[in-house]
Amino acid sequence: MAAPTSSRNRVGRTGRRAALARSGRRVVSWLRHRILPSDGFALAGLLASVTACGLLSDVDASWFPATMAAVPILIGGLVLRMPSLLLLYAATAGVLAAQHQVHDRDEVTGGTILVVGAIAGIVLLMARMRTRLGVQWTRGESMLFDLRDRLRAQGEMPVLPPQWHTEVVLRPAGGQSFSGDFLVASRGAGGGRVLEVVLVDVSGKGLAAGSRALMLSGAFGGLLGSLPPRDFLPAANDYLLRQEWAEGFATAVHVVLDLESGEYELISAGHPPGVHWIAGSGRWRVIEAVGPLLGVIEDAGFEGVKGRLGPGDALLLFTDGMVEMPGEDIATGIDRFLGVAERMVQDDFRDAARRIVAAAGRNVGDDRAVVLLRRR
Repeated sequence: MAAPTSSRNRVGRTGRRAALARSGRRVVSWLRHRILPSDGFALAGLLASVTACGLLSDVDASWFPATMAAVPILIGGLVLRMPSLLLLYAATAGVLAAQHQVHDRDEVTGGTILVVGAIAGIVLLMARMRTRLGVQWTRGESMLFDLRDRLRAQGEMPVLPPQWHTEVVLRPAGGQSFSGDFLVASRGAGGGRVLEVVLVDVSGKGLAAGSRALMLSGAFGGLLGSLPPRDFLPAANDYLLRQEWAEGFATAVHVVLDLESGEYELISAGHPPGVHWIAGSGRWRVIEAVGPLLGVIEDAGFEGVKGRLGPGDALLLFTDGMVEMPGEDIATGIDRFLGVAERMVQDDFRDAARRIVAAAGRNVGDDRAVVLLRRR
């Protein structure tokens, strides 16, 4: 009876050794393929830093407390990928546990564990967000800056003849860098006589609206000038419907301006009206075209209103952040807007768009935009 038992024991030990060998090979493969190719040198340096922190704490805990281990964790959160960061956490926990067990004095207190653990948790959350983007270090922030600059660059007016003056001011809500308001403009190939300007207000505000605005600005910029003016808003509406966003609607105002005659057509998609300063009569004319929101109704129709900018005339376009206030009728906001714009006439519309945004745009919780087109 003893022999079979001994044989079973040998078989069991052999199986356990084989299982341990397989686990070891998996660990080595994980280190080789997941960590060493991308984070090898950085991880090695940070592991050495954690060890150095423990040794320095042994020398003089008053100058080198155990909480110094949080410094490599902070750096690791910026430069390491998630598997490497978890390995650094394990090494840090091992160093802290060794300090607590080896020394007579209590260097690793509950406060030390709380501080290092809290920092590790915050760093882990930040690292997970960067992992979703697939970027390390501060490249995610650099990408956002680049996207913001691209959105602003797309909102620049083309070069116009000397008798025309334009100003564009886009002011994001709450002083943020991203706005749901954006502008696209086109003068056609070779500097044609027709200028097309589209001012768009995407639903939402801040970064969420800014990301949609960036996508739409690229799409609208491609459509503008490639289609007949009357087909632009229907094509833009179809594009938004295809996106199937939960908050996928937008408002827009499209102006088609003949730079030689001054004749224009204003077409709106649920957007606040434009206002036309008529220098000859010294009066403002509110231009309110009819059209539904973009991205809501299929096969929507948009009606335009025509006019003409004579010498000295000006056309102002704006978003709802300039005229809407909670609990206030939009007509009151438009009257306030016109009152501020009236003061700009006396200064020959000098720096008018910026000054109007500063004076009339009281709703700082919403994105604000003003576009001025003036014929000298």
